[in-house]
Amino acid sequence: MSLIAETANRLLEQALLDKLRRRGDAGGNLGEMEPLAVRLGLLQSTLKPRFRDPQLMVFAADHGLAVAGIHASHARQTDALVRQILAHQLPVAVMARAVGMHMQVVDCGIARDMPGHERLIQRKIAHGTRNAQSGNAMTLEQAHAAIRAGMEIGDSLRGNLVACAGLGVGSHESAALVLARLNKLPVRDFMVASGQMNPDLLSHLMGVVQAAHNRHREVEDAVEVLAAFGGFETALMVGVMLVAASKRHLIMVDGIAACAALMVASRIAEAVTDYCVFCRSSVHEGLDHALELFHASALLNLGLDTQDGTGACLSMPLVRSAAALLTEVADGEDPGPSLPADVGPALARRRDDPDNSILSSGY
Repeated sequence: MSLIAETANRLLEQALLDKLRRRGDAGGNLGEMEPLAVRLGLLQSTLKPRFRDPQLMVFAADHGLAVAGIHASHARQTDALVRQILAHQLPVAVMARAVGMHMQVVDCGIARDMPGHERLIQRKIAHGTRNAQSGNAMTLEQAHAAIRAGMEIGDSLRGNLVACAGLGVGSHESAALVLARLNKLPVRDFMVASGQMNPDLLSHLMGVVQAAHNRHREVEDAVEVLAAFGGFETALMVGVMLVAASKRHLIMVDGIAACAALMVASRIAEAVTDYCVFCRSSVHEGLDHALELFHASALLNLGLDTQDGTGACLSMPLVRSAAALLTEVADGEDPGPSLPADVGPALARRRDDPDNSILSSGY
């Protein structure tokens, strides 16, 4: 996991700040766009960050907790949601097309078999996880297999940017349990949707998740926690994130399941968080607490209440614009180098080395 390097580089950071200051002297201060631009330059190890072939990956799976009736009977099932996304009937698919993101859905563990589709990747670990109230949601072998499957997907993706989002009946509850256990926080913090949440629904949800939480109260290791609570979509995202970070690619984290995946990934390789920016497609208050764990805020907060992944799509133009602050040459300005002279060529070689993949670490 040492292949994931920290992005901190004092010389490069100063050069990026100097470049932005020169731009700002002429055009004015751009507020939060400037630290975002610096972050992009640091993670790509360049004064000229660029993004190509951005990928939106939606990871879908079902959860054994769903048997406890945690969702309304009229709520759409996971397979139905996936069919609607693939048919471009949901906002996330529409927005991905609008901003030029290549969208794919990964069947990590949908309870029903899905028909083939050009944008559907079949990596089903099982037909949903088991009920975490009565035992492990998945075996350790399944958890490791799912992480490895995510690494293989991540290694095959085009481009240098991947947005990760998860969905499935029970996905939020599973992610809440993972985040609560790994951070020794009350699971309730991640379950309350708003101050107006139906008290009967909240009471039922808390009864289900608290029972699962108590069932596995002795588990602490990150992958064991993942196995205890699920889900398969979270585990595959862990693998994708680890590979993306090892290649110095930008990771857009959208939603609480993606936050849970990042938390697990960061316990495996702490520096993975250096390569992340955060998005939100939901106003759920549990997501506020999830973002606080990373001392982060979403790039945009538009009051959305839609499928995870939508916020990443809407944030994509912001990311491109922040990179353009450093990359696009102003009228009459010297194009300049991609790296400060003092940083040296070794960093540039590492950035573009095709063999620099965490897969070679033998996870």
